[in-house]
Amino acid sequence: MKKLAIIILSIITVVVGFLIFYQNRSVEQKTSVITQANQLTNTKRKLASKVDDQASVTVTVTPVDISSKSKEWKFDVVMDTHSVELDQDMAKAVVLIDDQGKEYKSLKWEGPVGGHHREGILIFNQITPTPKSIELKISGIGGIMRSFIWQLN
Repeated sequence: MKKLAIIILSIITVVVGFLIFYQNRSVEQKTSVITQANQLTNTKRKLASKVDDQASVTVTVTPVDISSKSKEWKFDVVMDTHSVELDQDMAKAVVLIDDQGKEYKSLKWEGPVGGHHREGILIFNQITPTPKSIELKISGIGGIMRSFIWQLN
């Protein structure tokens, strides 16, 4: 009878110890996951799309990857019209401007040339240090200058 009591007490001790250890580990893992999510949000923030609808052309620009960790900053550009040919050289038609007024030319345009519905990615080198705001200017689409501004800090 004494052996049975010792065995039961040992089993209960092991189970309680395991539950305490597992519960503490679970809290640490949840904290780690939340910390990682916050870091990802801070380094790769989601910025809102901006729309410019003038001269029979709608242009929507969405920052895709604007973070201090990215070597290249990318912007998704969607152009839509029923009356204007969208055949501009997008790599040459854009400039990115930081909050100090310094201009940066795009590295390249990844997308089709021409048509009435056009979408692609504009790629720039990362701006360091990260500015408080950026402005993307696009010229020549529908004969006008379009400006898209985002606050980063």
